[in-house]
Amino acid sequence: MDSVKIGLGNTTLLKIGIVGATAYTSLELIKILLRHPKVKITYLGVRKTDNPKISDIFPALKHILDLPCTTIDQKDIPTTIDLAFITLPPTVSMQYVPLFTKNGIKVIDFSADYRFRDKSLYEKWYKAQHTDNNGIETAVYGLPELFRNEIKKTALVGNPGCYTTATILALAPLLAKGLIYPEDIIVDAKSGVSGRGREPKEDTHYCECNENIEAYSVGGHRHSPEIEHILSIKTHQKVSIQFVPHLIPMNRGILCTIYAKPKNAVAGGALSLRNEEIFELYKEAYSKEPFIRLKEGQEVPRTKDVAYTNFCDISVKATENRIVILSAIDNLIKGASGQAVQNMNVMCGFDEKMGLL
Repeated sequence: MDSVKIGLGNTTLLKIGIVGATAYTSLELIKILLRHPKVKITYLGVRKTDNPKISDIFPALKHILDLPCTTIDQKDIPTTIDLAFITLPPTVSMQYVPLFTKNGIKVIDFSADYRFRDKSLYEKWYKAQHTDNNGIETAVYGLPELFRNEIKKTALVGNPGCYTTATILALAPLLAKGLIYPEDIIVDAKSGVSGRGREPKEDTHYCECNENIEAYSVGGHRHSPEIEHILSIKTHQKVSIQFVPHLIPMNRGILCTIYAKPKNAVAGGALSLRNEEIFELYKEAYSKEPFIRLKEGQEVPRTKDVAYTNFCDISVKATENRIVILSAIDNLIKGASGQAVQNMNVMCGFDEKMGLL
């Protein structure tokens, strides 16, 4: 890997590029990378044409990172970086990713363009032809808790969506053990407004979203097929969910409340599994995971507890005839930029927690 040696003791730093540097997730990514001891940001690509400094776009970075941004040009991509984070929108990202990978540059893509192993499924939900056949076939889904070994060996990671991260991590242990019906799962999910992105939209104007909670994309949210696709692959069964997202008037955070029907109900519909047994199942699955925290007893996940962290908090409760799983993450960190850095650490052989704890 081509690297640059700078600083005392000729410390070798990984040279990082961020393509699409004006996104909310890019700001969070920059903040994390600036405290990472093994990397240096050397390239920032934007779709603007006036080449501003990143600190002009994000004043919080003034005198911290004043690196000029470069207008993205498919004919002139930077070849001196070691790893690129691509934070461009779906269908746009796949136009740039192959330009980096063919030059031996590792890529972590934030869009949905490399999350599906089934090209036809992607094209159905994103209404666009996928133009990078090799990329979509070789990319690894970037959820380290489930795909760590594959991430270690790949040069291209499709970073998961925020709702998908919270939902997949919450459901995987029960589905893997065959304890719930995979076709009868209800996901009630709520997200802060930053989950809708930085581009101005009428429904995210302050007067529209403040003091208001509403569902959106009911029955048609693009994270639904992603959740079903990945869980089906990982648990070797066809998974079907009813997913309903809601926009809530806060800046950041996701809370998922998931209702699953158990297979081991006894006569009358009551559960034979006790809460303690279910907790032990999750403990077995996640006890070695640095960013999964299990809530025990009456504790439940709260978005305030995971804000600005890469943690996913999970609790599981057995009710009379359902298992209720709750999970909370910061949509911009574990749901995007923190998870991307976690993937980078795995890909590059760094301590997985580096820059994140």
